[in-house]
Amino acid sequence: MSAGNKWVYAFGAGYSEGEAGMRELLGGKGANLAEMATLGLPVPPGFTLTTQVCTAFYENKQQYPADLNEQVEAALAKLEATADKVLGDPANPLLVSVRSGARASMPGMMDTVLNLGLNDETAAGLAELSGDRRFAYDSYRRFIQMYSDVVLGLDHAIFEDILDGFKDENDYSLDTDLSADDWEEIVARYKKAAADALGRPFPTDPREQLWGAIGAVFMSWMTERAKTYRRLHDIPASWGTAVNIQAMVFGNMGETSATGVAFTRDPSTGDSGYYGEFLVNAQGEDVVAGIRTPQCLTEAMRERMGDHSPSMEAAMPQSYAELSAAFDKLERHYRDMQDIEFTVERGRLWMLQTRTGKRTAKAALRIATDMAQEGLITEEEAVMRIDPSHLDQLLHPTLDPDAERDVLTTGLPASPGAATGRVVFDSDEAEERAKAGEKVILVRIETSPEDIHGMHAAEGIITARGGMTSHAAVVARGMGRPCVSGAGQMKIDYAKKLFTVGRRVVHDGEMVTIDGSNGQVLYGEARMIKPELTGEFAILMAWADKARRMKVRTNAETPQDCQAAVEFGAEGIGLCRTEHMFFDGERIAAVREMILSNDQDGRVTALDKILPMQRDDFAKIFRIMGELPCTIRLLDPPLHEFLPHTEEDVMDVARATGLPADQLMSRARDLAESNPMLGHRGCRLGITFPEIYEMQARAIFEAQVAVEKETGFQPLAEVMIPLVATAAELSILKARVAGVAQAVAEETGAKPKYMIGTMIELPRACLMAGDIAKDAQFFSFGTNDLTQTTFGLSRDDAGKFLGDYLEAGIFEKDPFITLDRDGVGDLVRIAVERGRKTRPELKLGICGEHGGDPASIDFCEEVGLDYVSCSPYRVPIARLAAAQANLLRRS
Repeated sequence: MSAGNKWVYAFGAGYSEGEAGMRELLGGKGANLAEMATLGLPVPPGFTLTTQVCTAFYENKQQYPADLNEQVEAALAKLEATADKVLGDPANPLLVSVRSGARASMPGMMDTVLNLGLNDETAAGLAELSGDRRFAYDSYRRFIQMYSDVVLGLDHAIFEDILDGFKDENDYSLDTDLSADDWEEIVARYKKAAADALGRPFPTDPREQLWGAIGAVFMSWMTERAKTYRRLHDIPASWGTAVNIQAMVFGNMGETSATGVAFTRDPSTGDSGYYGEFLVNAQGEDVVAGIRTPQCLTEAMRERMGDHSPSMEAAMPQSYAELSAAFDKLERHYRDMQDIEFTVERGRLWMLQTRTGKRTAKAALRIATDMAQEGLITEEEAVMRIDPSHLDQLLHPTLDPDAERDVLTTGLPASPGAATGRVVFDSDEAEERAKAGEKVILVRIETSPEDIHGMHAAEGIITARGGMTSHAAVVARGMGRPCVSGAGQMKIDYAKKLFTVGRRVVHDGEMVTIDGSNGQVLYGEARMIKPELTGEFAILMAWADKARRMKVRTNAETPQDCQAAVEFGAEGIGLCRTEHMFFDGERIAAVREMILSNDQDGRVTALDKILPMQRDDFAKIFRIMGELPCTIRLLDPPLHEFLPHTEEDVMDVARATGLPADQLMSRARDLAESNPMLGHRGCRLGITFPEIYEMQARAIFEAQVAVEKETGFQPLAEVMIPLVATAAELSILKARVAGVAQAVAEETGAKPKYMIGTMIELPRACLMAGDIAKDAQFFSFGTNDLTQTTFGLSRDDAGKFLGDYLEAGIFEKDPFITLDRDGVGDLVRIAVERGRKTRPELKLGICGEHGGDPASIDFCEEVGLDYVSCSPYRVPIARLAAAQANLLRRS
């Protein structure tokens, strides 16, 4: 490890060694603390250990850089001079907080220690100095409990049981009922419990406490909850976390002190106006932990929530006015909605943190469009502000306002949206049941960072405790999960796996619905309605469409999917899978008759029965799509998929169709393949049974002619021949399709408008793209199969072990979800380059699942594809991602 690195950066009292642009080095929290100090806001002084310390720590077997201790001591001396207090000095003790701070916000995922520096001597000194023994020993007991949990690994329930028992002994109901003597007694009990559990005394040396806390924060970067959060939010482990050490300020020094969390705009709806909560005579963890019910920040919010406790605006008008000015300054400076933590110590305001606030998709759209219309940001910046994957929250049904509601209880509307599922009380169980395909609602008294996996697996979350800025609320909004928090009438019994509201009892596995927009918990499954994609959504999508180069199409083969896709802004069909039409109940018998035929005449007779049905299928699609291009893939799967396989199924089919059972079974055996993915499918069927592709081509062209005659517009069909590996395959089949088009033109006197191309889904096809392009007017990259054939993986089976590969870092992302740029991507690049060298006007698109993945769409922009195609509900996501990919390359 190189000596001479600067590992520590100081901030505070109007002085900073860092600034907001240094978040990669200082983490988001450290960079923003430095920036706020520079802006002249009241920031308690402190210093930041950089993310490079974390990286070095893990690279060197959890050992610190040799010169780190010296730099920390120098920074601590500067902090002591600025604060005019000394760590460990009984007469004038400095207390510090030790907090994490990754470059990407990870709320609640990593460890924090407050009130560090307390022992028996400094607690007595703090009591003397502050003139408030109760405050001093309240702080001391908090420190022992937090340090024991975070650093020493003791179960926090040990200390909760002691406190609850003491309150029961003395008939206390609230923590604020305890006196200074009570807290001193609690401290003694806590220290004894810690010593008994540890087999040694609780640490009293402030330097030992400090390094213990620093180590705990770095270690928390690799906890399971942090790993899970990083995986869900695509945060690389290599980024590491910074550690921020800061002079403590106290919100628990009586009625003139308070602490709170606030947003400069509403993170649920995006409405302008401050949004937040505070607690009088409390420390920060009291607000987010949901232990006490917080009060509203503003009078407007209090009235809206129907809260009777005074707002901060009314109770602390001077501090509120200072806070309001700081909000405005920070939002104008960062040009985005801010999430702010603050403390008021005996009437003096301190700013503890600012960061870009987590928000719902609805709020993100509102805030981005409002800020652009206010002139704070440009339209293009507004487009770049929205995470495309978050639009998914807006594209699904919501509760029907006119439906009957069996309301069990009402809590706080912590994260909007609606969800229905079966009640589950444990996060591990929620994850297991969700993996099994069950929709679940996670019900907890309150959530903690250990619940992250269960929250992600659930459709929605309900908590009995906690406010609008509690852990459950913040994480749910970031994940896009509906959440009702603080449902105080709900009594949860984990042991019996049930909750009660009054006389009503709801057991594990019963169905409930939550409405995160108004805080209602409903019994049963409530009726949903389709989303309205207007207002800010329509405004932002219009800006995105101006900014993008690539077209966005849809993968669809039913009229319902086509209609939905057009409503979502699809500019054509990029993949119509015709085999799905073959499975229809009315035509499967004719398909099986065709497969069982022993000669071409028999197959043609059977196909003649299917032809009018296929023609009608395509006509319905063309009517909806108008003159937008429609890429129609000719039959792709192996024929055995259309036959029954078990003896029982064969007998059922034989009875239904009149076909001989023994003949059905024999033919199924003949068609069976060891590896049908690499077998007799795609264009190979067209070569062996040309009458199948000829029937499909006729259905397409006759449908075009009929719809043109009926409507006056001319549909555009792009006939796609799948699984081509050689130029000869495409050449032969193109001639057959073109021959059918000519025949239809001669028979009808109309001229179908069409193109013929291929799906590039084999490595050889990518390498031979120059030859294949001689006969192809377009390429559509089938990246599902291209990924399978490049990696030698079956996407149906790879899920059994891909998790191990992701965990081990062999794959950074699942290659079936996000395109592998290095291997599969290189093949795509080769195909694009060689194909366009032969045919410069070659139309290029992608129609695998990657067509709806933002990271893969960025790659498609990079290599110059003309369009992406995805499922109907991902069309808006793709439109936004395509715009962002183009804007990134303009800047």
